Amino acid sequence: MRLLDRYLARQVLWYTLLVMGALVSLAALFVFIDQQSDVGVGSFRMVDALFVTMLMMPLQAFQLLPIGALIGALIGLGNLARGSELIVVRAAGVSVWRVAYAAGLAGVLLVGLGAMLGEFLAPPLEAYAYQVKAFGKYTNFSFSGHAGMWVKDGDRIVNIQEQSAENIFGGLLIYVIESGANGRQQLVALARADRAQPLTGKTWQLDNYAVSRLAADHVSTERLPTINVDSDINPDFLGLAVADPDTLPLRGLYRYVEHLKANGLESRSWEVALWSRIARSLSTILMCILAVPFVFGPLRSAGAGSRTAIGIGIGVVYFLINRTLENSGDVYGLNPQLVAWAPAALLAAFTGVAILRVR
Repeated sequence: MRLLDRYLARQVLWYTLLVMGALVSLAALFVFIDQQSDVGVGSFRMVDALFVTMLMMPLQAFQLLPIGALIGALIGLGNLARGSELIVVRAAGVSVWRVAYAAGLAGVLLVGLGAMLGEFLAPPLEAYAYQVKAFGKYTNFSFSGHAGMWVKDGDRIVNIQEQSAENIFGGLLIYVIESGANGRQQLVALARADRAQPLTGKTWQLDNYAVSRLAADHVSTERLPTINVDSDINPDFLGLAVADPDTLPLRGLYRYVEHLKANGLESRSWEVALWSRIARSLSTILMCILAVPFVFGPLRSAGAGSRTAIGIGIGVVYFLINRTLENSGDVYGLNPQLVAWAPAALLAAFTGVAILRVR
């Protein structure tokens, strides 16, 4: 049985890798075309667009892995069914659930591959691609248009207008908020710095620092060429705050969710992203198992093209349901775990019913 499990799992893995090669190549073409509008801006050239495209490929592979696993399993197991190998396996007394178990083993290995891509390879390469593109186009660039980026740090609210190097930030506005005698939050100081850069530990150096302190009957001001301040904000958090949650590793998402909760900020959308990442990763196993009832049923004698079309259709439907629930969760305030796990639960139920109906 172990030999059979390895054989079936190897078929699923081999065809999944072939399918992923085709899907990632297609994704690379679209990413490269998307870069063309920025070619010629600043020092960003065609070779830079190609380099950025290559850097983003691990992220594309990570996002396409579930649908690639489904198509690969459909083609791999389908070829065995067309060659009557699965019929011989069933005639030898092997149950459909045992075949599903072997396909699930391949899914587990693919989840491990996806974890390596999504946790260790894709995030730093995607961040570097962002830097290459941004610093190639502009000497200084704004995080989010003219409004800059806002970060809450304890009793301080910080607005950062631009980034001029990897760990150098400029155009800072700092609002200090404290509780007044009536228990309400009130502004007690307003500061500005031309530049900020991290030092050791939690210390930041602010250059050309000016602060206005608001008292009940007067305002005092102070200017300093340089000042060191302690802050829980670090450059990694600044990168997290402006990145797409889908491109972050789980540990980064978890840290940022905890950061938002500790500062009393809304974290629902980031919690949805965190749990959805876990659910989508585990859905790769379900996608491999879902191929089993199809190859024993309506797709046993179908060609690779038909199986590919079915796999793409199921993957698109699953993706749409997933995205719809994620967006609805933000709008209607649904529980993040419910939003994240509902599509996977529906997929698991559908897969189980489909396997039970196989004769």
